[in-house]
Amino acid sequence: MSLDKIVSISGKPGLYHLRAQTRSGFIAESLTDGKKIPVGLRHNVSVLSEISIYTLDGEEPLREVFAKISEKEDGGKAIDHKVSKDELEAYFFDVLPNFDEDRVYASDIKKVIQWYNLLQANDLIESQTEEVADAAKSDEEE
Repeated sequence: MSLDKIVSISGKPGLYHLRAQTRSGFIAESLTDGKKIPVGLRHNVSVLSEISIYTLDGEEPLREVFAKISEKEDGGKAIDHKVSKDELEAYFFDVLPNFDEDRVYASDIKKVIQWYNLLQANDLIESQTEEVADAAKSDEEE
């Protein structure tokens, strides 16, 4: 499953998988508890495939950040997102050494790690790592 169908909904905890489209929005299923909720046009929805992290060189797509975390953790779970700000930043420096400290806040790092752990718990990270490897391979061939 790609990140194209995984969304974050403002005001709602966790991540959701888009299940069906309705006339006034869509139905989303929580990755945490499996409950389905209707999502209307009044909700702010962010598709994970469209999110990037600011770096000193530009922007790094979230799927590549997830792949780097997965590589660092050998496909396992990352650190707990509830650790201190300093621990979060130190961990993120190991994963993405050139992230822009002025534009990427501790709350952003916390959210990325929380999302990674949620995707990893639902066995969605391995497919993301393969997609990044395939994309890198096709870039090299061109």
